[in-house]
Amino acid sequence: MKIICIGRNYSEHVRELNNEMPGEPVIFMKPDSALLRNNDAFYIPDFSQDVHYECELIVRINRLGKNIEARFANRYYDEIGLGIDFTARDLQNKLKEKGLPWEKAKAFDRSAVISSEFIAKAELPELNSIKFQLKKNGQLVQNGDSAYMLFPIDELISQVSKYFTLKIGDLIYTGTPAGVGPVAIGDRLEGFLEGRKMFDFEVK
Repeated sequence: MKIICIGRNYSEHVRELNNEMPGEPVIFMKPDSALLRNNDAFYIPDFSQDVHYECELIVRINRLGKNIEARFANRYYDEIGLGIDFTARDLQNKLKEKGLPWEKAKAFDRSAVISSEFIAKAELPELNSIKFQLKKNGQLVQNGDSAYMLFPIDELISQVSKYFTLKIGDLIYTGTPAGVGPVAIGDRLEGFLEGRKMFDFEVK
């Protein structure tokens, strides 16, 4: 099982981090040891003083595929989940300055929150406009809508499958909207997908 992540997929998030607008999807990976399941607490790692939340829709692949055309990509998933791509922002900035890969800042243990349940596509009111929110300590901090993705889900599947064979159970974290920010010990994070609570856990 692979965890494939997409960076810089919402224009407002690109701007808030002062990054260049991508001409194609920014792809990076996390190992399966990065998964944080079942509303387990997230423990801030001791190597970072500035860990940020990034709430994202998750696509779970349901069939084997390679070089998938975007028009057929909808056949390769049938449900959507919600998660968080935790990022050690201070470490990421240092790595970017040196032109080094991001793995230390992005792929560390338990950095990929995943909802315990996924929602079937048929239950979503509009597949091209999936709405999701993240609350921190009861306050809305991210308000996302897949309609504003720079690269929609089907295009992401097509692009990713050019480089990596997609297998059943692979996860694609599809990028985060604007509103990312730091977490601190004692914070509570709640994620909602089309109004349904998908995760609820504490930061320790």
